[in-house]
Amino acid sequence: MTAENYSLKELMAVVAARQLLDGKAVAVGTGLPLVAAMFAQLTHAPNLVIFFEAGGIAPQLPTLPISVGDSRTIHKALCTTTLIDIMDSMRRGFIDYAFLGGAQIDGYGNLNSTMIGDDYEKPKVRFPGSGGANDFGSLAWETLIIMDRHSPRRFIEKVDFITTPGFLYGPGAREEEGLSEDTGPSRVITDLCLMDFEPESKRMRLIATHPGITVDDVIKATGFELIIADDVETTKPPTKEDLRLLHEVIDPNGFVFKK
Repeated sequence: MTAENYSLKELMAVVAARQLLDGKAVAVGTGLPLVAAMFAQLTHAPNLVIFFEAGGIAPQLPTLPISVGDSRTIHKALCTTTLIDIMDSMRRGFIDYAFLGGAQIDGYGNLNSTMIGDDYEKPKVRFPGSGGANDFGSLAWETLIIMDRHSPRRFIEKVDFITTPGFLYGPGAREEEGLSEDTGPSRVITDLCLMDFEPESKRMRLIATHPGITVDDVIKATGFELIIADDVETTKPPTKEDLRLLHEVIDPNGFVFKK
């Protein structure tokens, strides 16, 4: 039964989880992406394999870890290794999905988590930077992007700095820069909608809006020309059982979903 009351964060977690297929492998950090991966395992994708940047592979997560170095990320794990092995596994094609976010994103899915401004030495704002984000976005088969605030300031025509490559400047650009074929961003989940990338142009495309959100709402919140799918759907809200799993099983301590 569909829940009557749910938050946007709960909806985004469930929508993100639905993008993960059973029998695949996903590299995640913490927060909402990890909630989505754990939710997928508990519902439609029990054979989803989770990789953590710090080295945990296929743990049996008791509850939501607070960092990639949390001991829960290696609880009953198939393997406990190192960051080098995780990146090597990704480069060898063993990891299907990587979850990422950023301060800015453009129409080709390029992400900026480095700086705001046009002077690298004297930016208006300095962010933490890449960490493993460039590797994840460069090497995984698919990049799933979560942006919790969909606005023209974050969805812009050209990012101030490319921390993580999307489709760069268009079709064939990733391959020209030495990245593998058939890789790149595949989904963008925001507080307004779900988007993919049009196969020919590699530009971001609206495919579904959240309940109560219109196509025009999304267009107004996007700072570049957005492709609109012929049939824009509405995302399915979480059920009461979905909310129970999120709060009682995945995040009973309220790290993501505050009590």
